[in-house]
Amino acid sequence: MIAGLVILFFIFAGLYTDVLWFDQLGFLNVLTTQWIAGTVLFLIGFVAMAVPVWVSIQLAYRLRPVYAKLNSQLDRYQQVIEPLRRLAMYGIPALLGLFAGVAAATRWQTVLIWLNRTETGRVDPQFNFDISFYLMDLPLYQAVLAFASAVVLISALVTVATSYLYGSIRVSGREVLISKAARVQIAVTAGVYLLLQAVSIWFDQYSTLTSQGSLITGAGYTDVNATIPGRAILAGIAAVVALLFILTAIIGRWRLPVIGTALLIVSSLLIGSLYPWVVERFQVEPNAKALEAQYIERNIDLTRDAYGVADIEEIPYNAKTTAEPGALRADAATTANIRILDPALVSDSFRQLEQFRQYYQFPDNLNVDRYMIDGVSQDTVVAVRDLNIDGLNTGNTWVNSKTVYTHGYGVVAAYGNQRSVDGQPVFLESGIPTSGALGDFEPRIYFGETSPEYSIVGAEEGANPIELDYPSGAEGAGQTYSTFSGDGGPKLDNAFKKLIYALKFQSEQIFLASSVNDKSEILYDRDPVTRVQKVAPYLTLDSDAYPSVVDGRVKWIIDGYTTSANYPYSTPVSLSEAIADTQTPPQPYALDSINYMRNSVKATVDAYSGEVTLYAWDDKEPLLQTWQKIFPSTLKPMSEMTGDLMSHVRYPADLFKVQRAILGQYHVTDPGSFYSKDDAWISPNDPDSPPTNPTLQPPYYLTMQVPGSDKPSFSLYTTFQPEATGESSRNVLYGYLAVDADAGSADGVRADGYGKLRLLNLPKDGTVPGPGQVQNVFNADPTVSTELNLLRQGSSTVLNGNLLTLPVGGGLLYVQPVYVKSTGETSYPLLQKVLVAFGDQIAFEDTLNGALDVLFGGDSGATAGDTAVPDPAATDGATGGTTDGATGGADVPTESTGDAATDAQLKSLLAVAKTALADKATALAAGNFADYGTADAKLAETIASMLALLGE
Repeated sequence: MIAGLVILFFIFAGLYTDVLWFDQLGFLNVLTTQWIAGTVLFLIGFVAMAVPVWVSIQLAYRLRPVYAKLNSQLDRYQQVIEPLRRLAMYGIPALLGLFAGVAAATRWQTVLIWLNRTETGRVDPQFNFDISFYLMDLPLYQAVLAFASAVVLISALVTVATSYLYGSIRVSGREVLISKAARVQIAVTAGVYLLLQAVSIWFDQYSTLTSQGSLITGAGYTDVNATIPGRAILAGIAAVVALLFILTAIIGRWRLPVIGTALLIVSSLLIGSLYPWVVERFQVEPNAKALEAQYIERNIDLTRDAYGVADIEEIPYNAKTTAEPGALRADAATTANIRILDPALVSDSFRQLEQFRQYYQFPDNLNVDRYMIDGVSQDTVVAVRDLNIDGLNTGNTWVNSKTVYTHGYGVVAAYGNQRSVDGQPVFLESGIPTSGALGDFEPRIYFGETSPEYSIVGAEEGANPIELDYPSGAEGAGQTYSTFSGDGGPKLDNAFKKLIYALKFQSEQIFLASSVNDKSEILYDRDPVTRVQKVAPYLTLDSDAYPSVVDGRVKWIIDGYTTSANYPYSTPVSLSEAIADTQTPPQPYALDSINYMRNSVKATVDAYSGEVTLYAWDDKEPLLQTWQKIFPSTLKPMSEMTGDLMSHVRYPADLFKVQRAILGQYHVTDPGSFYSKDDAWISPNDPDSPPTNPTLQPPYYLTMQVPGSDKPSFSLYTTFQPEATGESSRNVLYGYLAVDADAGSADGVRADGYGKLRLLNLPKDGTVPGPGQVQNVFNADPTVSTELNLLRQGSSTVLNGNLLTLPVGGGLLYVQPVYVKSTGETSYPLLQKVLVAFGDQIAFEDTLNGALDVLFGGDSGATAGDTAVPDPAATDGATGGTTDGATGGADVPTESTGDAATDAQLKSLLAVAKTALADKATALAAGNFADYGTADAKLAETIASMLALLGE
């Protein structure tokens, strides 16, 4: 009894903490709706299984024949069973009912969707049902039929077993004797089962529209002309056989239902299997291209609609492969925003330059965002300085890890198109305390991707704060403590709450610690994705939550999708496989195989308070409308987004990856060409991924002007090459897909072009090299190889950055930053070189400007955005760099000081620097590495002298 009470109290503690968590966040109705729906369905499932099974056992037992003496074997069975008979008669139905109740409770989403269903306004091309029938009705009908069939089948089994045990069914030689009562019960049960099967077979007609065939998903010629009519006929036969069983219960003859059952089996083989095979083999296969054209067109149209690519704009793009002087003049805005900072490589740089303490950390892959700096949109690489409790080492006590080190601190942001003289990122927001171009904002990160399991905040010791705000930092800032003042978690304002949380987290310190008082709050479930998933369980969430400074707060922005696997005629994709690439490992999803996807929700999580806000981004989406009926008042309209938030919302990468996976096949809209698969595409592998385990190249965010658009915008792009394997594979580009990822501006109005997909169709003669081919050219070029060998001297490692592809100059320009990293423990990658390619021409220079000038004959017609600034440690983090294009590639400041003598000295040193550059090039061409080193040292000395003149 005591053990049972303890277990019940543990269960209660878990349930009550859930109530406190959801209530504090303002989403208690989400939890209670799930509980109510799950409880009701559990009871329905329990009763629907337990009662028929119990009734079946009771009837079979009570209507048993009373014999003076059974055969010896049955008599022994009864002697064994009789002491347990009453327990079995109630225990077996109850146990089966428990399993059935739990199974039914898991279907709460299916039932609530059906009860609150919303029509889509579009009908399927075969049965002319609204598509909502397949999304919201058919799954429930099939689930109910499967459950009911299981109940009836189990009831039939227990009826037969009980009847045999108590003599209602006897075997005498070859003859089976069945009592009248058992005959009626078994016949009626069999009739009900067959009626359920008849209904199930009838609904199976509609399942053909989502079944996956060898050619397409959905009903093809054979399905429409053989399978669907055949299932309708089989449903009728099954209904007739069910009536024959009912007739047997009345007249007592088994011959008719036995013959009917045999007919049903034979019919299912002939009508359900053989006839469709004959039609497919002898009618369709010899004429498949013509006969399947209508159904292929259905599959194309509905697949493109299901994934939101039906309105894609296709643009012929006869890409040039020869670089000409002035070719980039029309694309000045794009080249000025080329991002040379690779967010997948500079994490180590952020750690070494901005981590400051071992108990802070940055993620391995940083995010790309954009901010308005001096009235100009600037692509930035951003990350939050999150907490790393493991970094405390021996100081990782309960008091420290739960009450002192409670939060991370600050946002670190670097210009995407700038670097310092020695290759470091140029920060526009950095430091502790944080400062820079992003203005004043709340820098504390209580809710982050690596926040501790739980922290207890809000309390003080006397009048003294105990939470470490930030350590001693720049400009003489000392170690500072603070007290959390938000509403981020349930309050521990009484002993009972302390007790239940001590049980939840298996930590008696929560109950005993003197630092936990009536003002304390407990923060947990702090990962932004986890918080959104709990309050919106119906959403599939994007794998990448990214932080932005919005309205004076740091907010995590997460994209939410409504998905389904039941869209008619739509081809499914594996979500985990579609999003996997070099930067995103495969992820588990509750619904992995999907054939419908919409970015219907934008969610934010306040990094300080943990507040979750859900915005209905696509309020016309029928699944979202349905969920809004189920969970009213949990979503806000898009109109309530502030302009600052709107300016940071972007087109989600995971949706884009799924769309590119679909468009590899479904950019083809002609049924004949689709059938022939003569123009199938795939996304290229990342050229820097291991050959033994190649991974897809990820799509990249860039600000650029895509052909067909009116102006530059923040965009997301990917490329396509022909689908082929082995010797027939060709690493040339056939397509370039870009989407306008900029949701809106600071005025709070959603951008008209947001989500506009543009597909550049490249020439099919294979003249435009793909990423792998360009990377091979880079690696094989003797000049590039020689310089890379020089960079590798001294045990340094050369790292290739992201290989970007931009549609500029009438062709496709490849840009790849090259980083150098030493082998020391505190080393980090430094951006030293930039590789560019246009067609089969390449350039390898210290700066992007220099490389473009070399590639386009010294007249690129545009100034690239890479800049060189002095050591960022000497700047305040908010000062921009100086463009290096005027120096032909040298990282030399060229601004005027306003002093004539100093300017004259700078001009003289600039001439020396140019001479040193020329000497470097001459020595490199001659392979004279000694002279190369001397010239390089001279250049470095000259730059240092110029910096000293500038006071840097």
